[in-house]
Amino acid sequence: MSKHEQSAAPQSGPTAFKGVKEIEAHARTRMEKVLGDFQHEIGSIRTGRATISLLDSVRVDSYGTPSPLNQVAQLHVPEPTLITVQPWDASMIGPIEKAIRNADLGLNPGNDGKIIRVPVPPLTEERRRDLAKKCSHVAEEHRVALRNIRRDANEHLKKALKEKLISEDDEKHALDAIQKLTDSSITKVDQLGKAKEKEILELK
Repeated sequence: MSKHEQSAAPQSGPTAFKGVKEIEAHARTRMEKVLGDFQHEIGSIRTGRATISLLDSVRVDSYGTPSPLNQVAQLHVPEPTLITVQPWDASMIGPIEKAIRNADLGLNPGNDGKIIRVPVPPLTEERRRDLAKKCSHVAEEHRVALRNIRRDANEHLKKALKEKLISEDDEKHALDAIQKLTDSSITKVDQLGKAKEKEILELK
């Protein structure tokens, strides 16, 4: 299960009623987690531009422990189509270069004995379209997760009303607040997703 699916999964809690404000705050926290997951997930989708996040999935064997690349080297993007990797320990150049090659990213690193250079080749038009579709799919998954959180919060409110723990006015105001929070969060997903798709489809 992905992070956003975990965030959107129904939350069981203590039987004691927590109050309208707590229901709203809980929904807000879960939606913020979904948005954070979305930003991370689309950040790792490759565009025609070099970014450090392209190498987020690379793990390097460091003294027998698989470590994220940014824990064993300093990463820079000196130009739009190049990433440089400067190992903290020069003896790690070979393992780092091998890890980047084996990460199935379509990247072909080279080194001069001190620093690894990772050219980021331009994407084909077909590959750009595929990645834009992936971005759209990821955005829709996160919109669904946000709507599931809204549904859970609304169900808590309806149960509280049924049990006479809150008034009809309380429920109405809280339902409106949850809806506004959902709309705002979905708008952020839409904006971030469209910006990423545009970035992917721009021909350099």
